[in-house]
Amino acid sequence: MEHAVLPAWALLAYLVSGVLFILALRGLSSPASSRRGNRFGMIGMGIAVLTTLATHVPTLAEGGPDTGAMVKILAAIGLGAVIGLTTARKIQMTAMPQLVAAFHSLVGMAAVLVGLAAYFNPGAFGILLLEGGINPDSRMEMGLGIAIGAITFSGSVIAFLKLNGNMGGKPIMLPGRHVLNLGTLVAILGLVAYFTQDEALWIIATITALSFIIGFLLIIPIGGADMPVVVSMLNSYSGWAAAAMGFTLHNTAMVITGALVGSSGAILSYIMCKAMNRSFISVIAGGFGAAPDAGGGEAKEQRPYKRGSAEDAAFLMKEAENVIIIPGYGMAVAQAQHVLREMGDLLKKEGVNVKYAIHPVAGRMPGHMNVLLAEANVPYDEVFELEDIQGEFSQCDVAFVIGANDVVNPAAKTDKSSPIYGMPVFDVDKAKTIMFIKRSMGGVGYSGVDNDVFYMDQTMMLLADAKKMVEDINKALQH
Repeated sequence: MEHAVLPAWALLAYLVSGVLFILALRGLSSPASSRRGNRFGMIGMGIAVLTTLATHVPTLAEGGPDTGAMVKILAAIGLGAVIGLTTARKIQMTAMPQLVAAFHSLVGMAAVLVGLAAYFNPGAFGILLLEGGINPDSRMEMGLGIAIGAITFSGSVIAFLKLNGNMGGKPIMLPGRHVLNLGTLVAILGLVAYFTQDEALWIIATITALSFIIGFLLIIPIGGADMPVVVSMLNSYSGWAAAAMGFTLHNTAMVITGALVGSSGAILSYIMCKAMNRSFISVIAGGFGAAPDAGGGEAKEQRPYKRGSAEDAAFLMKEAENVIIIPGYGMAVAQAQHVLREMGDLLKKEGVNVKYAIHPVAGRMPGHMNVLLAEANVPYDEVFELEDIQGEFSQCDVAFVIGANDVVNPAAKTDKSSPIYGMPVFDVDKAKTIMFIKRSMGGVGYSGVDNDVFYMDQTMMLLADAKKMVEDINKALQH
């Protein structure tokens, strides 16, 4: 087996790209530095791609450059760039979770296709032994890469369908799912190990098929509430798939990139699980221990509540000193982020101190609310995480909840039988006045648990589409 020895400049270029990827992850840790982080990532990927092209120029049998093959490669890159730019320009920020899930599926499928290409043409990948046959180490990398890639693809397809509303967000609990999932995973790992000894086609084909199946089985039992964790988890899977393929392709940059994405995604998934009071193992095992009725429901009883109007809300907020805004997925669905920022600006002109409180799991992907508020040009210094603003609710005049529900439900602190018990929530019940925008009193969020905040003496329910209600509040503030 022969591997091409990379020149020193190529190794240095891969090292530089790896450093830039690390700087990109650091930049993306904060909204204020996210643009810079994106630039570092784009530059690093550009260097890695150009270096790979320069050091792996296809050649003809007689040793000359294969111009036709290079043209095809550049055409494929160009086509992908056009698709990516078009999608990025046209996609709504509210649909970003679906887009992320779709892109994860493409990464997974790419890993599967590269692995199969290496299996059918090992000589082109430098993994063919001199005595014939594929190198056993490469078979291990290939098998794992295909398995993780297939799981990522099928799991991301289910996540996309749930996020896009094509499938219900309620968990689909298959009978004996844990035994089925565990048995399938053990079979995949056993076949990967056997593949190192026998490179028969049926083995790699079975690995691929079982991996596609287990991807569906793992994500179907997970409810819409856990979608932020699922998106982060699938991001991690896509990274590990890329790293495995990097070993097969002997591409240092791919290994570094995949390992960074895989490890950072795993850490983020763990943090998200902790914020939601979910077991990390239970989520990756396919909804282990999830309540069968989780995923939405109706209020169990009708209790008296106070209903207010846009004019009432505008008057109270105009007279307030401190207003804390808590956005949730309902804001994203209504695409109300721009009018919400306009409301904040109008209140600030009246001398009101306005802050935005972001729960770690608000929305359908990590940082969903941060992205929407940044798109609406909400200043970064007005956006606070849960732990940074939790102590201010007792001095808050108005807590303005728009499209959130379970992240402000006090049952998470008091009701041990509640499916959200133990999840950190905002202490909006300590505010002097609570304004709660939701479409109707019927829905009670993904957990199926009624929210006592709706019926508190200091709560005013604003029942309407979030965007329409905020627009009416803005008109009232202007007049």
